[in-house]
Amino acid sequence: MSSSPPPALRRPQDLTPRAIVEELDRYIVGQRAAKRAVAVALRNRWRRQQVAPPMRDEIAPKNIMLIGPTGVGKTEIARRLARLAGAPFVKVEASKFTEVGYVGRDVESMLRDEERERVRPRARENAEERLLDVLLPPAPRPRPGTPLAPGQEIAVAHPPADNATRENLRRLLREGKLDDKMVEIDTSDAPPSFIDVFSGTGMEEMVLNLRDMMPQGARRTKRRRLPLPEALEALTEEEANKLIDLERLQKDALRRAEQAGIIFIDEIDKVAGREGGGHGPDVSREGVQRDLLPIVEGSTVSTKYGPLRTDHVLFIAAGAFHVSKPKDLIPELQGRFPIRVELESLSDQDFVRILTEPENALTKQYTALLSTEKVTLDIHADAVAEIARIATLVNSRMENIGARRLHTIMERVLDDLAFEAPELGQTTIPITAAYVRDRLGEILKDEDLSQYIL
Repeated sequence: MSSSPPPALRRPQDLTPRAIVEELDRYIVGQRAAKRAVAVALRNRWRRQQVAPPMRDEIAPKNIMLIGPTGVGKTEIARRLARLAGAPFVKVEASKFTEVGYVGRDVESMLRDEERERVRPRARENAEERLLDVLLPPAPRPRPGTPLAPGQEIAVAHPPADNATRENLRRLLREGKLDDKMVEIDTSDAPPSFIDVFSGTGMEEMVLNLRDMMPQGARRTKRRRLPLPEALEALTEEEANKLIDLERLQKDALRRAEQAGIIFIDEIDKVAGREGGGHGPDVSREGVQRDLLPIVEGSTVSTKYGPLRTDHVLFIAAGAFHVSKPKDLIPELQGRFPIRVELESLSDQDFVRILTEPENALTKQYTALLSTEKVTLDIHADAVAEIARIATLVNSRMENIGARRLHTIMERVLDDLAFEAPELGQTTIPITAAYVRDRLGEILKDEDLSQYIL
């Protein structure tokens, strides 16, 4: 599902349109109109929740259509928006939308993570007690019926002297003074089954239903020898899972998907009819649109967790619309996307900003990667400008793939360096415009070759 949004932006009331745009600016260059449109759409969700119930149910989300060439940030805007809001997010291709469920493990696992964080303090205490039982086992009790020796008393689990020792161990444990100790612990272990093989293959619903049919007793206990900090973490995770109310979690997953879900329909232009159509492929495209229509308009979808209504799901559609136009969609579907935003093509200056400004900028990524080999990249401003110029040139010569071209060019520029880095030792490598031209000059001269390499 990249860093998480700042804690200050976690509360829905703090997600003002201006705050949302500022957060998106940390990762995405330009596209101000698109950012404003999605920011208002997200804020309207919070506003709707503040409205009294009769009116609240009547307020439908204003779905958005993002129009622009590939690689300009359409998908990234929607994905970052969902992450910022903590909303379930599903990306589908318009021509394949029927293959995807509208609530699935992504929603449940998101809520499970949140619930695990909520119960973690209590789980940590329980794990601590289990670990102390390993470090200081209780005195053995005699078997029932075993005669006691003269003067012998039945041992209590932790006599007063042991309790003092236990508290002393707890203090050492919390201060990290036992971190170098190895311990043996018993944890529940679910053996991998044939069901897990199908996970992530598009058969998710069948997988989840089959898993429900498996007996819970299939879990077994496994003894593991671990360093004490790892043992504590493993036991904390196990205790957290015991404290999670799965039934409530599934209900919350349904509610979250209905009220906060975002579905991003990519390449919607591929199912738009062409002017003068009416037969052949255009009929098929219109059929897909009519299948999409009830989902976007609002209907009940059957899921593993129960019926889910899509009335208040926010749909964001995107497409390049090079050949077709939004008006080529059927009128009913056009009406369900009242907000249209055209994204701008990226210029040299945009590429320079993309390479340097965002928190996850490519130049920062490569610098961090090679620093692990003690190689410091000193990327000069003229090198960044040269990479941006070449990206613009190659996009104009061939298919315009926007900012994705920067990945290809950066890989080519730093290919030799990435290969040789382990043998270079601690060193600083200046990356200049001349260095970039030296690596790409011959390829750019041969247009046939550049089509395959860049």
